[in-house]
Amino acid sequence: MQTNQSLSRREFVSNAAVAAAALALPGSTHLVAQGQAQRRFNIIGFSKPFQNLSPDDTADLVAEVGWNGIECPVRAKGQIEPERVEEGLPKMVEALKKRNLEVSIVTTDIRNTSQPLTEKVLRTAAKLGLKRYRLSFWRYDAGQPIPEQLNRIRSELRDLVALNKELGLCAGFQNHSGADYVGAPVWDVYELIKDFDPKYIGVCFDIGHATLEGGYSWPIQARLMERHYIAVFVKDFFWQKGAKGWRASWCPLGEGMVNPAFFKSLAKSSFSGPISQHHEYPVGTGRELVKVLKKDLQVLKEWLA
Repeated sequence: MQTNQSLSRREFVSNAAVAAAALALPGSTHLVAQGQAQRRFNIIGFSKPFQNLSPDDTADLVAEVGWNGIECPVRAKGQIEPERVEEGLPKMVEALKKRNLEVSIVTTDIRNTSQPLTEKVLRTAAKLGLKRYRLSFWRYDAGQPIPEQLNRIRSELRDLVALNKELGLCAGFQNHSGADYVGAPVWDVYELIKDFDPKYIGVCFDIGHATLEGGYSWPIQARLMERHYIAVFVKDFFWQKGAKGWRASWCPLGEGMVNPAFFKSLAKSSFSGPISQHHEYPVGTGRELVKVLKKDLQVLKEWLA
């Protein structure tokens, strides 16, 4: 699937002239602010919705949407299977690099150092100069005491932090939403990572999940975790009532309950990216996919501006 459309020299000059003229029009400061936001924050896309594409087609799509790179699933049934990471990840990095794009985050199934493919995935990422990876997730066992379960997870993370220090990597714990997810209450994540060096483990703070679980309290959760951010994940949702009661329904950015005020506070913080767009709602394929991804990116830029 080739989605990138090359510009002739005449088209390029024409577009550049239009852009220059726009900066002289009322409201141009808004355009400048958007540009400043994108330069400060490395805005990327989670490639899950188009993970069936080849590295070159992925790079073409990412360039056309306007992202700076991707969050790449290197996990079972992901864009790159962990068993093939030594072959697949370098190809993805190279395809993006040719277009001045990057793999900013590697999303993994990793939970501890004893998993057979943990070192293979992490050493490959480190060799390629990648710095961030997302951990898998944990679920609570309803039959076991919660503090004991957190202690076991903390022990697993301690070993991963040691490996990260050796390899120069930083792991990110994403807060999810759900009745049995460790990290759905964001304080879980804080208690698990607070005593570790933030150079080697932090949080991929998901404002969509934080809003879903926290309601009005998301500013406290964001403030709590801010110094631990290694990435920010963006998605939106609304509550929908069906035959079985209320449920969260994921939707395009700006059509749900995520408060744009989060991004105003983010802009005032010391965090500088990456910000990863997530799309858990139907996004289509081909040109429709590109249109949807671009629309969410535009909303995100407006929030940051």
